[in-house]
Amino acid sequence: MTVAFFATYIAVLGAEVVGDKLLYTIGVLAGRYSRLSIVAGTTAAFMFKMGAAVAVGAAITRLPRSVVLATTGASFLWIAWNVWRQHESETTDPEARSALLLSFSAVVFSEWGDLGQLTAAAMSARFVQPFVVWIAAVLAMMTKSVLAMTVGARLRQWARGRMSDATLRYASVGLLLVLGTLSVAEVFSK
Repeated sequence: MTVAFFATYIAVLGAEVVGDKLLYTIGVLAGRYSRLSIVAGTTAAFMFKMGAAVAVGAAITRLPRSVVLATTGASFLWIAWNVWRQHESETTDPEARSALLLSFSAVVFSEWGDLGQLTAAAMSARFVQPFVVWIAAVLAMMTKSVLAMTVGARLRQWARGRMSDATLRYASVGLLLVLGTLSVAEVFSK
């Protein structure tokens, strides 16, 4: 059980941290919303996605790549739209429910069949301990989320004295639009 747990945790975290677009999304959200709401939303989404990975690991790998990329791109664009439409008064104290739903959606609707899910599916098949693999995979994903939130919040704090909230909002939306566009563009490049 211990070997399955630590092997899964290390493998999933390693697979997820390298070049993952969701890191940037969570970082952007952490610069605008309550960390507690983001943790709650991302935890629920990671529990769902890793549960799916453990339960139907092989099926996820068979999803059409274009569907995965289009869904990921649409997710980034939806988040960019939500960040853009926030009024200045809402950005300082947004509703926790809104931030929770946005962070949940950002995770659930993006990157299905990614390295983290595939790793969790493989570890589940390897160790035949689905609950242990699921817990380790969710904890690995939450580690990634906390790292991204910490960096995003620190960047926001650093930038506050150097640029206006409007400039930060434009930069956040711009980054999300670039990520969404790149994901959608991958659909057509394959």
